[in-house]
Amino acid sequence: MLKEGHGQNGGAASSDTSPDQAGREIRDLRKARRITIKALAERTGLSVGYLSEIERGLAFPNIKALHDIATALGVTISWFFHKDEAKEPEEHSLLVRAANRRRVSFSSGITDELLSPHLRGQLELLMSRFPPGSTSGVEPYSHKGEEAGVVLSGTLEIWVGDKHLVLQEGDSFGFDSSRPHRYSNPGEREAVVIWAITPPSY
Repeated sequence: MLKEGHGQNGGAASSDTSPDQAGREIRDLRKARRITIKALAERTGLSVGYLSEIERGLAFPNIKALHDIATALGVTISWFFHKDEAKEPEEHSLLVRAANRRRVSFSSGITDELLSPHLRGQLELLMSRFPPGSTSGVEPYSHKGEEAGVVLSGTLEIWVGDKHLVLQEGDSFGFDSSRPHRYSNPGEREAVVIWAITPPSY
């Protein structure tokens, strides 16, 4: 039985996901985003104590609370739930079925699919889809770690520091993520890129 949030509005969410699993997913994503539990509390309006209970599997957030947490972490509620194919803990910790990938869609149209089973390790694997003309933004950004990838299809433009690169299908890349960087798809068809990032940034 899932436990409803303390004094929060709305009924408790329900699914095949256990409180323990949902709590781990929230904690892992929060840490990957490098957001403290205090900062998450400020963004969501939920108490630190309540968030701590959720992350430890002692409480399951209601729909509103889960929506607020997902929004604060930049994902949709579906991020925290898994389909029947991945219900077995042994399987869920080792692989991701193609039909069970978690997705994050951005306003630019870019979609990231998480290929890693979880975010608790040192490596994150993503499949990114860039619609024609989409971009990560006009301003470059940087973060701790390294990233590398390979273009499966289409064209990907990358700016790393003062370098401007255009990659085609089959080309690969790698760089220190502390260098300012940004991306775009200048082509007329979707670009699909497999991305490896360490440490996880989601």
